[in-house]
Amino acid sequence: MRSTEAWEFVQLGNCGSPIETEAGWLVLTHGVGPMRKYCISAILLDRNDPARIIGRLREPLIKPSPEEREGCVPNVVYTCGEIVHHGHLIIPYAVSDSSTAFATVPLDALIEAMRKNPA
Repeated sequence: MRSTEAWEFVQLGNCGSPIETEAGWLVLTHGVGPMRKYCISAILLDRNDPARIIGRLREPLIKPSPEEREGCVPNVVYTCGEIVHHGHLIIPYAVSDSSTAFATVPLDALIEAMRKNPA
């Protein structure tokens, strides 16, 4: 996978194991952009051919908020995995190596957002 957005130009990688959904394999990614700012995003891979990206987000799913920018490693949010529970994606994530937070998003809305931006 290649970087396409400014917030992932320095580095791009995955955040944990893929999750199989009806729409395809959901993979959370981390991107590093200018000023070493880490963000979390998502891609959707084809269920039968996971080498094929069928959708991705144009904007980060989670990025450091002003309250989350200070800590041992500033401007960083990252995760090592996520779970689906009752139709929502639940994402525990670390904040600037100083605390932990949780984010939730309806799975259907996330998949729809990724499908609007096919690779």
